[in-house]
Amino acid sequence: MDQFRTALLENEHSGQAVNQPERDTRQIIVDTAERFFRDIGYQKTTVADIAKSLRMSPANVYRFFDSKKAINEAVLERYKREQEEAIIAIADQDRPAADRLLEILITSFRLNAARFAGHARMQEMVCAAMEESWDAILAHIERFDAVLRRVVADGTARGEFRAIEPAHATGCIRTAMIRFMHPLLISQCECIPGPSAEEMIAFILSSLEARPERS
Repeated sequence: MDQFRTALLENEHSGQAVNQPERDTRQIIVDTAERFFRDIGYQKTTVADIAKSLRMSPANVYRFFDSKKAINEAVLERYKREQEEAIIAIADQDRPAADRLLEILITSFRLNAARFAGHARMQEMVCAAMEESWDAILAHIERFDAVLRRVVADGTARGEFRAIEPAHATGCIRTAMIRFMHPLLISQCECIPGPSAEEMIAFILSSLEARPERS
C-alpha cells in the first residue's frame, strides 16, 4: 500500500494541481483527496498525504478544512450535488409525472452504481461519512425526498396517480428503492435474488397509477 501512496504522491507532484494557481484552493484539496480516497482508501489517507501531494504544509490544508472528516464531507457533497442537480432538472421538465419519476429513480440508481458498485474504497468513504457526518447524509435524503414529493404531488394533481398523500408515497418509494440507491447495498445486495432496478420502478409506478373506479 505504501507503494501506491508513493506513486500517487509522485503523480500529484507532476499534475495540474500545482500548475493552475487560478483554481480555487479548496477545490484543489477536494480533487486531490478524492483521488487518494479512491486509490488507497479513506482510512489510509492522511491530511499529510494530501498536503505533500500539493506541496503544501498540513497546517495550510487545515486553513481550509478543519479535519479529514470535513474534506470527506466536501467530496461527498460534490457527489450529492451532482445527483440533486440531475434529478431537479428532470423534475422541472414539462412531461408526465410518471415519466419524470421513472427517470429520476433510474438516474439516481445509475449514478450511484457507477460510482460505488464494486469500488470498495469508495464504499469505505461512505461508511466513514455515515459514522462521522450523519447530519450531512440526512440533509441529502431530505432534499431527495423533496424532489420526489413534488413530482408525486404533481402526478396526483394531474390525475395520473391515484389520490395519495405525497409525503407518505415518497417514503414508500425511497424504502422500496433502498437497495438500488444506498452506495453500500448496491453491491451487497447484488447476489441476493430480487427484481432489477427497472422492475422495481415499474412496480412502483404501477402502484401509483390512477385506476378507473369500479361501478
